[in-house]
Amino acid sequence: MKNYSISIKETTNPTILKFETDQFITQHESFEFNNIDEAKSSPLAQQLFYLPFVKKVYISGNFIAIERYNIVEWKDVQDEVATQIEDYLNSGGAVVTSSEAKKKVPVTVYAESTPNPSVLKFVANKKLVTKYHEFTSIDETAYAPLANKLFHFPFVKSVFMEENFVSITKFDVADWNDITMELREFIRSYIENGEAIINSDAPEVKQKSDQHLDEQYEQKDDVSKEIINILEEYVKPAVASDGGNIEFQSYDPQEKKVKVILQGACSGCPSSTFTLKNGIENMLREMMKGKVETVEAING
Repeated sequence: MKNYSISIKETTNPTILKFETDQFITQHESFEFNNIDEAKSSPLAQQLFYLPFVKKVYISGNFIAIERYNIVEWKDVQDEVATQIEDYLNSGGAVVTSSEAKKKVPVTVYAESTPNPSVLKFVANKKLVTKYHEFTSIDETAYAPLANKLFHFPFVKSVFMEENFVSITKFDVADWNDITMELREFIRSYIENGEAIINSDAPEVKQKSDQHLDEQYEQKDDVSKEIINILEEYVKPAVASDGGNIEFQSYDPQEKKVKVILQGACSGCPSSTFTLKNGIENMLREMMKGKVETVEAING
């Protein structure tokens, strides 16, 4: 049985609220329902239309978006709706029935260079995963069908996935000019056919759920929490744009040392040491005066 958790996200339209799931509920398909008659193929949408304030229901990827009539304000009903959706999904209720024909969705994938010459970032116009995943060998891909397939290419050394991109590290024997098109087309076709990217019932997925990460965060000391918040706000967006990720590992108050894990394009990148020392270390020393002196990558 899958275990879903829901988080509430506001949109630019005050009448529309997104209820994000920590796992995908459709295979890269999107559905829009304007009334209960149109929602015959979606038992979940039909149930939501029984709420008198529901005007439209959108279902896509890892979220349900609901547009409301003005008879209520979201702040008065959003928690109740989130609980209803969560309970429905966790009871095994169908999102969209199988009678709805599985159809291809137009997918574009483009290759983007990174600061690491051994890594190329393949960016899709679809959300691929809800949390980051890194694989350094095929042995780690039991719950990740796409990564497993990628390792069948003999030149693939490691795979990193986050949000809407896949970063691939190659062995030196291959040249990007010879393999980029092949990889890009394989990833595009795989996504377009609606194949599973990450198995949602895998324990590794549960470990990366918002609830699990929140629990880990709450167990840390105040300085560690402050460091994590700085990394999340100032550093992660920058390294993600380069096809990588950075994770807080530990903080030593005696040595005033922060240890981090570099992933994806950042791992083994020739410029990562410079970025670490001249960027991240200087930032933390400045923003946390007297508390941080050095930053060390335990894998880079």
